Amino acid sequence: MLMALPPYSSFVKNKCLAHIFAYGGRGDVTLEIRKFVTYDEETLIEGFRMAARPWRMFAVAAVVKNPWSGRYVEDLGPEIRAMAPPLGEELTRRIIALAGSGDAIEAYGKAAVVGLDGEVEHASALIHTLRFGNFYREAVGAKTYLGFTNGRGPANTQIQIPLMDKNDGGRRSHYLTVQFSIPDAPAHDELVAALGASTGGRPHHRIGDRYADLAAIGADVNNPAGVKS
Repeated sequence: MLMALPPYSSFVKNKCLAHIFAYGGRGDVTLEIRKFVTYDEETLIEGFRMAARPWRMFAVAAVVKNPWSGRYVEDLGPEIRAMAPPLGEELTRRIIALAGSGDAIEAYGKAAVVGLDGEVEHASALIHTLRFGNFYREAVGAKTYLGFTNGRGPANTQIQIPLMDKNDGGRRSHYLTVQFSIPDAPAHDELVAALGASTGGRPHHRIGDRYADLAAIGADVNNPAGVKS
């Protein structure tokens, strides 16, 4: 069943004049979002041929204040529990609105980039938790895991979101990557969290799928490398 998302996140507490959204969580932890960024591309010609239908890939990103910036924190749990759910819910609401519906999304993924005063662990922290990703999985009715990248860099670092079919991890036509950058983000004390999607696979897919390869080499679908226990 697809999750019905409200017009605005139930976590929203206020909208400041500076367009900073403050979301509720633990009393001493605030999710501060400087801005949202949307990326949307629609390819009509691919490989010198017209696509049978437009090939659309898109993403929604949030530029977030890094609560751990400039210091080592052993326990990241309190901030994860307070910040990941509202962040995941709001990004999901926005990308579903961009797609038109959860059903319209065939491939999906996620990514995070932390600024230079943060650890790669900080980029990982907010997206590698079910408290973040399950909003998206439920909204699109997915069975596969969310493909991901997490890294560190200055403002304008390229954000790469690997996509995979939401129901079939072996469907190579939907192995895709959404690529974009934000000129002023992440700042040194920020991180960018993003969700990506596609409404279809590559227009002229012709390299087969994982299952055909496995059959050709006589491998077990559940143990493709032939690892012996």
